[in-house]
Amino acid sequence: MTEISKYGEFGLIKHLTKDLKTVQPSTQKSIGDDCAVMNFGKGQKASDVRVLMTTDMLLEGIHFNLEYVPLKHLGYKAAVVNFSDIYAMNGTPTQITVSLGISKRFSVEDIEALYGGIRLACERYNVDLVGGDTCASMTGLTISITCLGVANDKDIVYRNGAKLNDLICVSGNLGTAYMGLQLLERERLANAEQPDFSGKEYLLERQLKPEARRDILEALHKAGVKPTAMMDVSDGLSSELLHICTQSNVGCCVYEDKLPIDYEAAALAEEMNLNIVTCALNGGEDYELLFTCSLDDYEKLIPIEDLYIIGHITKPEYGCNLIGRNGEELALKAQGWNAFEQ
Repeated sequence: MTEISKYGEFGLIKHLTKDLKTVQPSTQKSIGDDCAVMNFGKGQKASDVRVLMTTDMLLEGIHFNLEYVPLKHLGYKAAVVNFSDIYAMNGTPTQITVSLGISKRFSVEDIEALYGGIRLACERYNVDLVGGDTCASMTGLTISITCLGVANDKDIVYRNGAKLNDLICVSGNLGTAYMGLQLLERERLANAEQPDFSGKEYLLERQLKPEARRDILEALHKAGVKPTAMMDVSDGLSSELLHICTQSNVGCCVYEDKLPIDYEAAALAEEMNLNIVTCALNGGEDYELLFTCSLDDYEKLIPIEDLYIIGHITKPEYGCNLIGRNGEELALKAQGWNAFEQ
């Protein structure tokens, strides 16, 4: 018998779906990107609008710990991570369905708090909650959200479009959500009556209440820039870059001194004897946008706030590498989140 951990999440998906063939003419893009893409236009070519769909599942004890995660924050995060997938395709989220598995230890008020967070996220991102399902659970709380979105066909950005010499860009900062998780875990294990979070509120916010980067897409559109490939950073920068490079059949060079790292995250990493660069490369849950752009767009990218150019695309035979501060070259490895190894 083969253990699932041998494959990991993405390896398992690839293994299970390698022989699947689509039969519906409305299926434009199937498994393998942040979203599936469907074309329901008459004759399948009449409409420029495409429907995007993504789904995400969160399980208690695997993806969240209710000892320190407030239910309202959990609901907000569960919705936003789905919106982020739609934005990663250069689309706009429009509707979600919410399905819950609920154990007996939860009250109506608990689920109201969870839904309060989901509803707040929907209000802030102009998304409608249009359905779902609930059932009893023997193993705690399970949240499954499916999100629909729309995009014009010409605007959709897949993972497989990166080209030689393209710039590699990322929004926000990296490793901060991971350091927020480390802080929460440290205080939980310390079992302190009053956890010490002073001066570290930003780290907690990045872990407990992330935001999807709609603002970055708006800035790119205003600047007249369309990425050539894009993903959101959910499992770690290294993992996501390797996805883009594998699907685009290219290599990459990323520079350590260009990685955007928050001061609070770096200070906590030093305090906890962690390497902040490793955290930035592999931490996950930042939900920032990672994308590639033509070198010709360089001047348009520079003025965009909270956007950083961290490297460039190379020939596939050069591999995927991190260039250290002293010029040393290290191969990037996908060491990010893998639920099957927990």
